[in-house]
Amino acid sequence: MIFYILYFIFFPMWLLLAFLSAALLGFYDAFKKESLRDNAVLPVLFLNTVFSSLVFLPFILLSFWAPDVLSGTMFDMPVAGWEAHKYILLKSFIVLSSWIFGYFGMKHLPLTIVGPINATRPVMVLIGALLVFGERLNLYQWIGVLLAVLSFFMLSRSGKKEGIDFKHNKWILFIVLAAVTGAISGLYDKYLMTRLHPMLVQSWYNVYQVFIMCPIILLLWYPQRKTSTPFRWEWTIVGISLFLCAADFVYFYALSYEDSMISIVSMVRRGSVVVSFLFGALFFHEKNLKSKAVDLVLVLIGMFFLYLGSR
Repeated sequence: MIFYILYFIFFPMWLLLAFLSAALLGFYDAFKKESLRDNAVLPVLFLNTVFSSLVFLPFILLSFWAPDVLSGTMFDMPVAGWEAHKYILLKSFIVLSSWIFGYFGMKHLPLTIVGPINATRPVMVLIGALLVFGERLNLYQWIGVLLAVLSFFMLSRSGKKEGIDFKHNKWILFIVLAAVTGAISGLYDKYLMTRLHPMLVQSWYNVYQVFIMCPIILLLWYPQRKTSTPFRWEWTIVGISLFLCAADFVYFYALSYEDSMISIVSMVRRGSVVVSFLFGALFFHEKNLKSKAVDLVLVLIGMFFLYLGSR
């Protein structure tokens, strides 16, 4: 009994939820990697947007037909017009761009390389905030940025051992572009969250992505489906959407606690790279794990310095 009391004193519920969100994101990456292996990328991405939309569709319908049901809960969603939805539509394009780059890169690269690169997104957000919002970085944040750059350089050396040249490999460029557009989405969220309800944004941007993906599937993939990598159904495709939605739900639920600290929650959430790294090592049997583990530790130390700088 004393153990449980001490446990919850030192680990408040919102922090445990942050760790759970990180674990779910790690599973999301692993299921995405498995779904994309020897599979057509665009149909997998399209189905992910469809299943994610279906998760949020009941809340959208209730907001129109029975708003009192969700009133006072974290699922409460205001009804908004075009003035709000035009901003959400823009977010859909930004996120979908990041996903397209990320899915193609994920298919062709080891998870133990993709994960650490994706984990540097907070650094890109910081640099973006420096350029766009005129924010100033303190000493701890600069150390975090430098460690992220160093880890990227070391990761490129690890990649060369597997024949992956960071300078000339287009899939590395795709993952970097995915991270950059993801960072742009993070900066845009900072602007968006001061104007719109989080549930409104999260629900509708998934729906808009389905409609954006429809012409992409019809014009780019469907005419070439017989001459390109064929699509095959995998149950892990459903897992991509479920783990992503669950991770986001737990994340927002953690932030709903009055004593929660967004800087800590965000840092812990980036720890998902540890889970995806373990999947890459244990289930996908990827190579050069020792050198990549050193790179990963550098990334995590950099994230810790970013946290210290944000306190």
